[in-house]
Amino acid sequence: MTGAAAPVVITCGEPAGIGPEIAAKAWAALKGQVPLVWMGDARHLPDHFPHQIIDDPSQAKQVGHSALPVLTQEFAQPAIPGKPDPANAQGVIDVIAKAVRLVGSGDAAAICTAPIHKKALIDGAAFQYPGHTEYLAALAGGARAVMMLASDQLRVVPATIHIALEDVPSTLTPELLRETIEITAKALRSQFNIDQPRIAVAGLNPHAGEGGAMGRQEQIWIMDLVADMQGEGFDLQGPLPADTMFHAAARARYDAAIAMYHDQALIPIKTLDFDRGVNVTLGLPFVRTSPDHGTAFDIAGRGVANATSMIEAIKLAAKLAGMP
Repeated sequence: MTGAAAPVVITCGEPAGIGPEIAAKAWAALKGQVPLVWMGDARHLPDHFPHQIIDDPSQAKQVGHSALPVLTQEFAQPAIPGKPDPANAQGVIDVIAKAVRLVGSGDAAAICTAPIHKKALIDGAAFQYPGHTEYLAALAGGARAVMMLASDQLRVVPATIHIALEDVPSTLTPELLRETIEITAKALRSQFNIDQPRIAVAGLNPHAGEGGAMGRQEQIWIMDLVADMQGEGFDLQGPLPADTMFHAAARARYDAAIAMYHDQALIPIKTLDFDRGVNVTLGLPFVRTSPDHGTAFDIAGRGVANATSMIEAIKLAAKLAGMP
C-alpha cells in the first residue's frame, strides 16, 4: 500500500491522558472521510469502544466503518486516567518510531500524533529529546524540523521552541532564523500550495527594539538578515513589533508569521483559535500533524475531552499528504 490510498496513522501518545479518547472521537466523526489506523495498546481505548486489531495498515480498508482499526503495541501496564506511569514510557516511544517507519515505507500516508508527557518519558525511558518535534527529526535522520501552528486564522512558526526564555537571545542566531524562514517558505509552497508566500518576521524585543532603546538584536542583525533575504527574492516583512502583528488586518498581509520564541507564537494562535489549532512539523520527509494541546490529565477518563483539534489535525494531515 502506497501513496494516497494509505491511511493516516494516529499514535496513541500518553495513554493516561486524553489521547486515546480524542482519537476514538475523531474516528467516529471522520469515518468514511479519512482512512485511519490507531497505533497503541487497545486496553487504553475508551471502554467498549468498537475496534478491530489488524496486522498491517493495508487491512484498514477491510474493517470498514464499523470499528477503529488498531495496530497493536503492547504496553507494560494498563492506563490510569490522569496518572502517567513511567513503565509505559517505552511503549509510547516505540509507537512513534514504528509510525515513522510505516510512513517511510509508504504503508502510511501521514502521522498524526497524540500528546505525550515528557516527564514520564524521561523518568521511564531516559528520553533525551525536548519534545515530539525533536524526536521525529532524529528519527528522520537529523532533519532540521520546524514547528508550525496552523489554523484557518493564523499560521505561525517559532524560531526557538522548548528552551528557557533566558536562553532565547543566545540560541537565536542569524543562521537559525534564516533556516527557519527558508524551511517555512518551502513548506508554504510545496505543502500549502502558496506560490509566492508572504512571511512576517517578529522582532525579539518589545516594539521590535524601538530603534535600539529596548534591545539591540533587531538593529545589530535581524534587520540586515531580513533585508538580505528580501534581496534574494523572499517576500518578507519585519522585524515587526509582536504586539501589533496578530490582529485581523495585520494577519491579512501575510501567509505565515515567524516568531522568535515559543510563547510569542503560541499565545496568539491559542487565543484566536484554541480548539482548531494544529501543530504541523515542517522540514521532515513525511507529513506529521498533532493537536495543539497537551495531555489534559485533569479531564482524562471523564469522556468530556474536546476532539476538535485532533479532528482538524487529521484532516490537515490528509490534505498535506495529498489524500482525496
